[in-house]
This record gives sequence, structure tokens and C-alpha cells, in this order.
Amino acid sequence: MQATSKIFTNAINGKSTKLAALLMLLATLNGCAVATVVAVTAGATVIADRRTFSKQIDDQSIKLVGHNKINKEKALSKNSNLQIVSLNGTVLIVGQAANTYLRDLAITTIQDIPDIVTIHNQIRIGPNVSAFTKSNDIWITSKVKSALLANADINTDDFKIVTEDSEVFLMGLVTQREADIAVDITRNINGVDRVYKAFEYIE
Repeated sequence: MQATSKIFTNAINGKSTKLAALLMLLATLNGCAVATVVAVTAGATVIADRRTFSKQIDDQSIKLVGHNKINKEKALSKNSNLQIVSLNGTVLIVGQAANTYLRDLAITTIQDIPDIVTIHNQIRIGPNVSAFTKSNDIWITSKVKSALLANADINTDDFKIVTEDSEVFLMGLVTQREADIAVDITRNINGVDRVYKAFEYIE
């Protein structure tokens, strides 16, 4: 048990302060949100990941801080439906905003968060999507994951898949070949209207 504790401490590599801040932020969220975030964080550290452990912590911090900042902006919390995803400092923000002012406000609100390298602004102007659309997006995401899993030339764990209003956004630390395979598979799945690439390419 002590050996495990030492390994974990070394793996943090200077991130203890950020972890403490994340725990404090989690305490302000409701129980369901806490359960979701804890599950995601635990999963990210268990599965094989091309990011360093430090980068995984950074990405969780960006996501949590970003959502917290947006929720504090009353205009955004009441008139938008936004999702923030971060992978190796590449941030994807998707969803709907009532007008261009709110879309721009969302970007301004998160752009100064530490460790963000680049932001892919994919906020659409319009009303929030319906519960049916959200359910359909979950179904599309599951189909994409299953299709990628069935291909022996790529590892599904290397990709993040986000679906918003039938648009599929693919992220990952991947080679050009891996990205091309994933995009080709995804664009041929029934129900997908568009595939957007937000990859970071590796050798």
C-alpha cells in the first residue's frame, strides 16, 4: 500500500496543488456531476493514454474550470448549452448559444485558463438542442466507438469522440494514417451529418 502511495505521489510530478484545486471545485458541484467527473478521471488514469499523467490532470482541470467559469456567467448559463473537452491542451467547445455575443463571450471566458494551447470554437448559433437530439447524439457516439473498435489498425482509446446535433468531433494524439482511418469510418456511419477533425498529429 505504501509503495502504491509513493508511485502515485511521484506520478503527480508537481501537480498536487492543481489536484487540490480540482477537489475544491468538485465540492461545489452537485452529486451527479461529482460522480461523472470522478468516473472520467479514474478511467483516464487507468487506460493506456498517449498523454502524460501530468497532461491528463491538466485536461481535467481545463474542463472543470472552464465549465465552472461559464456557469458563473449568468447570460451563458441561461442562454447556452455548451460542452468543453480538452485533450493535451487542445480545447474543443461545442453546443449552442442564442447569439454571436454569447458565442464570443464563451470563448473570452475560457481563453485565459492555464495550459490551454488552442481552442476549436464550434459553438452554433441557435436554440438549445432537444432531449431527443441529445439522446440521438449519444447513440451516434456509441456507433462511432463500436465501428472504431472493430478496426484492428487503430486503438479506440487514442480518440475522443464528441457528438453534438449529429456532428461528430474527433480528437486524439494520433498519426495521420490513424486519423484518416477514423474519419473515413465515422463519415460513413448512418446519422452522422458532418465530421470535424481536432487532432494533434504525432510521428
